[in-house]
Amino acid sequence: MRMPYFVRSIGLFIVGGCILLTTQFAFAQSAATSSNYPDRPIKMIVPYVAGGAADITARLVAQSMSDSMGQTVVVENRPGANGMIGSDMVAKAAPDGYTLLLTASGPLVINPVLYKKVPFDPVKDFSPISMLITYQYVLAVPYASPIQNIGELVAGARAKPKEFSYGSTGIGGGGHLAGELFGLLANAEFTHVPYKGAAPALADLLGGQLTFTFEPLVTGIPMIKANKLRGFAVSGIKRSKAAPNLPTMSELGYKGFDITQFQGLLAPAGTDPAIIRRLHAEVAKALKSPAVIRRLVDDGGNEIVGGTPAEFAQQIQSDLRLYGKLISAAHINAD
Repeated sequence: MRMPYFVRSIGLFIVGGCILLTTQFAFAQSAATSSNYPDRPIKMIVPYVAGGAADITARLVAQSMSDSMGQTVVVENRPGANGMIGSDMVAKAAPDGYTLLLTASGPLVINPVLYKKVPFDPVKDFSPISMLITYQYVLAVPYASPIQNIGELVAGARAKPKEFSYGSTGIGGGGHLAGELFGLLANAEFTHVPYKGAAPALADLLGGQLTFTFEPLVTGIPMIKANKLRGFAVSGIKRSKAAPNLPTMSELGYKGFDITQFQGLLAPAGTDPAIIRRLHAEVAKALKSPAVIRRLVDDGGNEIVGGTPAEFAQQIQSDLRLYGKLISAAHINAD
């Protein structure tokens, strides 16, 4: 039996009203959530082991944010799969601002172009909050090495292809990519020796088993000052404030050489923009803290960057293109 028109109209009015009320309630709930944020502890996932460079940064920033926000920010280490396990946890977490990712370049801009399968999309699955710092590497040989400058290093490698070796913390690591870029620009062949950590690679370098390395500045500078390493150049596009006397690779003739990596903070995609703005403001405060500056810049050889979420998003896309081209040109395969 056909329903009378006025009954159908009332039904449609009720349904439409319910939808409107539901939408308004959801909007009000979202607004209330962002205005009350944070009302419980925040978890900051670091996809590396405790004690590493990213972990140190995370704990400094988390403490500063905790003090400023009046809510605990807990650092949780979730290492594994070259940083992909912890990163994937955040990519798949609820976008409510209570699970964040503090990571270095690797999982976001190297792994996605290095491995055939990565469990997340570095662009679509995260909401960037802020870059924190950038860091460089220093091209160095053992102090006892007969090689006195970068010209001698390149000439020797050209004369004896593959006999000149360098170590790194693994395939796709910053030291590895810097070595591959060096070989391409210098038209020389170097043998890459991957290690399971920085300590054994440095030990073999100091012991003379390796010819050179691209050592992170944080560990390289003390070794250079102690006359254990001889530094030739830094890997970024500009000189480091931590080592102003070291030229860039570009200054020495290797134009376009740039291996500058970052640490940054992100949330899951879909996080309320109001929450992103709040977190960004808190990070900006943390990066101005004297304790943070002293530990990361004065002692760590890093450079504080900060910047907006949009600038961080642009950097991620730019680095994906950069490392994609390098990995392809050097025929690097991690699978």
